[in-house]
Amino acid sequence: MFFFSKMQATGNDFIIINNLENEFEYSFKLLAKYLCDRHFGVGADGVLILDKGSKADYKMRIFNKDGTEAEMCGNGIRCFAKFLYEKKIINDTEFEIETMDGIKNIKLEVEGNTVVLVEVNMGMPIFKFSQIGVYYENNAKDTYSENSLINGIQVEDFIVYPISMGNPHCVCFIDNIDEIDIKQVGKLIENYKYFPNRTNVEFVQIKNNSTLKVRVWERGVGETLSCGTGACAAAIMSNLCKSTEREVIVELKGGNLKINYDGENVFMQGSAEFVYEGEMNI
Repeated sequence: MFFFSKMQATGNDFIIINNLENEFEYSFKLLAKYLCDRHFGVGADGVLILDKGSKADYKMRIFNKDGTEAEMCGNGIRCFAKFLYEKKIINDTEFEIETMDGIKNIKLEVEGNTVVLVEVNMGMPIFKFSQIGVYYENNAKDTYSENSLINGIQVEDFIVYPISMGNPHCVCFIDNIDEIDIKQVGKLIENYKYFPNRTNVEFVQIKNNSTLKVRVWERGVGETLSCGTGACAAAIMSNLCKSTEREVIVELKGGNLKINYDGENVFMQGSAEFVYEGEMNI
């Protein structure tokens, strides 16, 4: 028997399991595949494990629904932060969470005892191809920066712009994202030969210089209603490639996120919600 919480952030849903007592006996990879199944399990895009941290008090581990462990999850960490505060595991409105991508700083906006908004300092984006996990023409174009010409790489009929927010992404600009066959194209780019560890894919339509419309194909998951790190990747590359503002609203299928890129760090702001809680026998 174990207890779980089901949460969602802009439509990206997660199962959170408290493992602070280190009593959990199951393989998290196998458990995630079972629990995330929407027919035979609870149903979710991923599972978040609450563990004790070594560099911060608490650590978030992320397992996609295919059982793979992810480095970082922007929507997941907002759910995780709300869980820590509303379950009274943490009493402060500013704190740190340890992830595979390092320490993330959290600021909560609270009304009464309810977290209504979570801001996450997502850290610095990574542009160096070898650090993202991109292998393209011997990495001759190993990096690009704000002060240099931004060149994407060709994947079949598409130009994509690799970037990492602790996990790998490719941004692809589309005139009308509603017309893209996201299952076919997303799967193609995710598994393309340049990305041996696979990649998340963001299809981005520029509405104006402060608003983006984005659809997300997540590595190991498929199309999701939202992706926090993907929204960050889309905002940064839109600023560098399309000269949009550094602070933008990213419109996703599951809701909106505010992303602010100050030229070094990326700040993500959005909500998170409890859906229900339960217990299971396995």
